[in-house]
Amino acid sequence: MSTDAEFADARHVPPIPPRPPRQPAPTADQDPRTAVLRRVPGAPAAPPAPRAAHTPTGPTPPAGRPGTPPPGTPAVPPRPTAPPPAPGTQPPPRPDRAPTPPAAPPPPAGRPAAFRDTAAFHLAHSQELWNAARGRTDGPDTPGREPAAAPRSEPPQPAADRPAPPWPGSHLPPQRAGARPGMTAAPARRPASARRPGARALAAAACLVLGIGLIGGAAAGSWLTDDSADAPPSPQEAFTTGHDVWHSTPVDTLFPRTVNGLGVGPGGADRTWTRIAVAPDSGCADAYDPRLAQALATAGCARLLRATYVDATHSSLITVGAQTARTDPAGMMALNTRFSTKNLANRTDLMPLPYAPKGTPAEGFGRAQRASWTVRVLTDVPVIVYAVSGFADGRAVTEPQPAEAATRSGATTAPAESGLGHDAKDLADRVAADFRTAAGLPSQTTESSP
Repeated sequence: MSTDAEFADARHVPPIPPRPPRQPAPTADQDPRTAVLRRVPGAPAAPPAPRAAHTPTGPTPPAGRPGTPPPGTPAVPPRPTAPPPAPGTQPPPRPDRAPTPPAAPPPPAGRPAAFRDTAAFHLAHSQELWNAARGRTDGPDTPGREPAAAPRSEPPQPAADRPAPPWPGSHLPPQRAGARPGMTAAPARRPASARRPGARALAAAACLVLGIGLIGGAAAGSWLTDDSADAPPSPQEAFTTGHDVWHSTPVDTLFPRTVNGLGVGPGGADRTWTRIAVAPDSGCADAYDPRLAQALATAGCARLLRATYVDATHSSLITVGAQTARTDPAGMMALNTRFSTKNLANRTDLMPLPYAPKGTPAEGFGRAQRASWTVRVLTDVPVIVYAVSGFADGRAVTEPQPAEAATRSGATTAPAESGLGHDAKDLADRVAADFRTAAGLPSQTTESSP
C-alpha cells in the first residue's frame, strides 16, 4: 500500500520558506495605548536617513496558513534568525526602515499609578493622549512634527532626588522628594514679619490711647475747674478781694444808671431811680461831718465812691456812698459792733452829707434838705455803705428820721409818708449787694442797719 508522497516528484515541490522571527511583545513603556500618561522626551537629533522603498500603506492582507506565502508575494530567501532582544532594549535598526526614536525612560519613582488609570483622567486628556500616540508612531520626518531638542549634558539625577514633573495638562506644582502619593502639599508659612503687627499699627494704637487719655484728662480737669469756679470763695478770700473792688469793677456795675425796686416803696409800691451824677473817687477828708468822720476813723479810708439818684417822679433825691476801709475783718467786726451797741447809725449828728454837683437837679440838695439816712458797716467785705435822701424841690426838713424808723409800719412822719426812708434804705441795700457780688459773695437784697 502506497501513499501519494511516494509517487510525488520531489523536484516539482516548492521549498517551504522559514517562519519569520517573532517580534517581542511591546512593553508597557512602548505600547502607545498605555504609555500616554506622561511626557515623552524628544528623540535626539539625527541626520535624516535615506528613504526606503515605497511601501503601500493600504490595509494589510490577511495572513494565510503558516507556511503558505500570500498570493502575489515573490519568494524570498530565508532571513537569518537572530535572538530576540532583551526586554526594555531597543531592537537594532532595520536597513529598510527609518530609525525609530529611542525608548522612553522608565517612569520616575513616586508617581501615583492609580491616578492615571481613572476614567476621568482618560476622558479629560483623550485628545492629548491620542496626539502623543500618533506622534510616537510617526518617524522623525513626519510632516508637522518638530525635531526634538538635543539632550542636555547634565548627569541624570537619582529618581529619589529628582522632582516629579507635573502631569500633562495639569497646573499642579511638582511634588517634593519623599512626599507620599496623594498627599496635599501644606501651604507655605507666612513670614514672621507678616504675622506680627507692624510698627505703624502699634504707633497708631499708642496715639489713640494717648489721645483718649488726654481728652479724658482735659474733660475731668474742666469739670473740676468749673466746679471750683462755681464754688463760693472763702471768707478770707472774699474780704481780700473787697479791697480792690472799687478800682477793678466798672462804675456802672457798682452804681447802675437805673435801679428798679419792685415792691420796695411805701405800701409795696414799685420804685425806679435814675443816676444823675457820679463823684470822682476821692478820700474821706471833706465827705463827712467831723463827728461821723471821727466815728469811722478806726476803719481807715482807702477810697470813697459817691453817686446821686432821682426817683421817677423827680420828687426825691438820694446820695449813695461806699467807703473802702483799710482794716481787717476783726476791725470791721469791732466797728459794726460799736455802731450797733451804741446806736450810732440813728444819731442825727452822724448823718452823711449829700453829693450835690452844680448843673444837676441835685444842685440845691444840702444839709438842711436831709430827711432820712442809713449807715451800713459790712463785715464780709471792707466797705461802709451809706445813703441820705431829701426832697427834690429843696424844702428843708426840721425833723429828719432814720430809714429804719421811717420804714416801719404805721409811721406817719413826713419822711415815712413820702417814701424818703424807703429810698435811702433800698438804694443802700442795692449798692451793698453790688460790692458783695463783685467780691465773689452771694448778693443780699436787704440788710438791717447796725
